[in-house]
Amino acid sequence: MSKQILIVEDDRPIARVYLEYLKSEGFSVNHVEDGGGAIDALSAGNIDLVLLDLHLPDMGGLDILKHISEKELPVEVIVITSNASMNNAIEAMKLGASDFLVKPCNKARLVTTVENALERQTLDRVVQTYREEFDRHEYQGFVGSSLVMQSVYRVIDSAAQSKASVFITGESGTGKEVCAEAIHRASSRASGPFIAINCSAIPRDLIESEVFGHVKGAFTGATANRKGAAQLADGGTLFLDEIGEMDINLQSKLLRFLQNRQVQPVGGSSAVDVDVRVICATNRDPLDEIAQGRFREDLFYRLHVLPIHLPSLQERDEDILEIGQHFLAKYSAEEGKAFTSFAPDVEARFLGFDWPGNVRQLQNVIRNIVVLHDSEFVDLTMLPAPLDTDKPTSSQIRTPASIATPSVSTPASDTAQSRPHGGSRESIRKMADIEQEAIENALEVCEGSVPEAAHYLGISAATIYRKKASWKTQG
Repeated sequence: MSKQILIVEDDRPIARVYLEYLKSEGFSVNHVEDGGGAIDALSAGNIDLVLLDLHLPDMGGLDILKHISEKELPVEVIVITSNASMNNAIEAMKLGASDFLVKPCNKARLVTTVENALERQTLDRVVQTYREEFDRHEYQGFVGSSLVMQSVYRVIDSAAQSKASVFITGESGTGKEVCAEAIHRASSRASGPFIAINCSAIPRDLIESEVFGHVKGAFTGATANRKGAAQLADGGTLFLDEIGEMDINLQSKLLRFLQNRQVQPVGGSSAVDVDVRVICATNRDPLDEIAQGRFREDLFYRLHVLPIHLPSLQERDEDILEIGQHFLAKYSAEEGKAFTSFAPDVEARFLGFDWPGNVRQLQNVIRNIVVLHDSEFVDLTMLPAPLDTDKPTSSQIRTPASIATPSVSTPASDTAQSRPHGGSRESIRKMADIEQEAIENALEVCEGSVPEAAHYLGISAATIYRKKASWKTQG
């Protein structure tokens, strides 16, 4: 589609010349003679570039520039001026004009200036698209810019536009409910309700009533009719967290609900139609649950239409400090504390920790620090257990079983010293030292290639870069 250009010029002969110049190059061009016509045309949309005369009969061209800036219109502006008004041209550039032309202007100069402005606009839009879709640091409640999370964000974008059921998997603390809410907020159902039910937190004999509701007298304590989560979510989204904990007998009723989109309250004799998008989540392996007979296979395939797996914090270690800084700023503002950042040795400690509780554990650690302390920087003395020691257990430090000294020639004494058994207590070496030696030897064998060394060690290149940075801090 050709670019749409608007000429704002009250001198008709000049405007006619510009029209012929640009139309001959394949541009789609319209012309207005005053500022009011320009604002009306801009309000109608589909304008890519404006050729703007600064001297108009009803208003100044700078006023139109201010209008474009205030409305944040994605429009390039080239100012048309005379030699006598160069100061105004400079002022226009400050207000966002991309270039200016001095009257009179020949065809080559006009076309080149317009083409350059439109090319910059295209590049700006490409950069903006990249930032919005491939370099997002925050997204619908998530924090993190790692590649694995960029992929998750794009899947959420796609899933939000569908009506299909979504099945979210991931370890505890990875943000499964945040993911469900993100899908809801990005969907056409965002104005409807988002109702969440934690299937593991409700007693087994009450969960059917919680999901489907009940009528008065259905059981002891049912003193009035009560809508369940499925009916409350009508027009919106129903999120069933920890779906693997749902009683096997109730699963058949859930399957029936998914098939006919009708709710029958406990004790009721008639069904109610509902319009609900279902999202569920579990921290268990659903296929293993099916094999163990705890989850219906037919229900799984009914729900498992759009799967989303949320990575553990260990899999997105580039995000650890970004998430930590986010929560530090948030909780410092809430508590009126002065914290602004982490000391380098704290960052190294965070990067070397396993975070078995994932984002939720990191969040709780930061809140603990902010509530109990106050300073500009977070230092090591403020860290709660188990981060308060420089000798973390093997389960807390990233030391994959595949990390071992590479096959290089080593002196016999060094080989004997590294044996895991035998010898004196003095011969026992720290895990951190063994790990550092393994990484350094791998880098030597691989001639300094971090990606290749990471491949043979069975760890990520980011882990090696992080470890090297922590050694410099400790050294």
